[in-house]
Amino acid sequence: MKKTVFLSVAAAALAACSTLEGGDQNAAASVAPEAPNGAIQAMPMPSAPLDMSKTLSRILFASCAQQLEDQSLWDQLAVENPDLTLYVGDNVYGDVRSNDPALPELKAAYMRLAQSEPFSRLRAAAPMITAWDDHDYGMNDAGGEYQYKEASQALYNYVWAVPEGDPRRTRPGTHNSWIIGEDGKRVQIIVLDTRYFRSELKPTDERGARGKERYLPDADPKKTMLGDEQWAWLDGELQKPADLRLIVSSVQVISDGHGWEAWKMLPVERSRLYRMIDNVGAKNTLILSGDRHSAALYRKEGVASHPIFEATSSSVNLPVSGFRRPDEEPYMEPGPNRLGPMYEEANYGVLDIDWDAGAVVISIRDENGDAVLSETLEFAGAD
Repeated sequence: MKKTVFLSVAAAALAACSTLEGGDQNAAASVAPEAPNGAIQAMPMPSAPLDMSKTLSRILFASCAQQLEDQSLWDQLAVENPDLTLYVGDNVYGDVRSNDPALPELKAAYMRLAQSEPFSRLRAAAPMITAWDDHDYGMNDAGGEYQYKEASQALYNYVWAVPEGDPRRTRPGTHNSWIIGEDGKRVQIIVLDTRYFRSELKPTDERGARGKERYLPDADPKKTMLGDEQWAWLDGELQKPADLRLIVSSVQVISDGHGWEAWKMLPVERSRLYRMIDNVGAKNTLILSGDRHSAALYRKEGVASHPIFEATSSSVNLPVSGFRRPDEEPYMEPGPNRLGPMYEEANYGVLDIDWDAGAVVISIRDENGDAVLSETLEFAGAD
């Protein structure tokens, strides 16, 4: 197992994907009447209650769950005995290709996930905090231009049982923050919304080419990832006292080796994030991400006073290995900031926090629960 000094800033991103076997999505939607808010009555998915005073020692994170695929990995997550699970985007695949403002595909996808017994067991085992990405936002690669984003957020709030009084009930976007645990062992969870406000990305000039598969970096200073209000909110959140911070970004922050969606495509905004983490002195910060259908760990030097770390975990049940032809060789994308290889099978992430030793072990685990990637980060002095 590798060991890295945590210093003042670190970042990790992990995510995984999971789904339900078989069945017709439209049939699933048709069996439940619609609630007044347009959601389906039978599918709210509350988890175990979140105890804000509890000391967190084990946090899981995962992303990319195709609701019609195998759901068994959720049971593996449940037996890890987590204190908290972070489900960081593409929680279902419900792209609204019908262009119907009632969002029938997205509702049906949520309905299928709600019917997953393994997923229900995980939600009963520990509290769950969610972020969304494009496929549970409503359309592949969609950003702030998506015409049904308000309806999609209303559905998100309903499905994930967002409580009354939660700011997500009254403001645009699904971003939110929690500080959990006693002084000296406070974990701040900051969930970003990288969809609702994001400017359109610059299309590639060579679709499918390695390193610029779909998009090109765009340094237009008028373009945004988070929007002005969310940026101001994030600045305030990072200044709150905490001993460990987890910033959840559904898309990758540090990775530079591909041309898919990522903060790389809005470099002015990515630099702004690095500066903000550095300027407010937000120590012991990890960035967690998903989206990529593969997992990896990253470290970025030279953009802040200390290295920034990222861990990406994806997917629970749609790994990139399943997208290749039988005769096609695995492709390892360039990784100037990556720590070791990528992992291209089903996976999920684990954060084991040792408060006495002042360290976090970040691991990517396979479907059997075995660690395939791992990094140890040591705490700097608490904020």
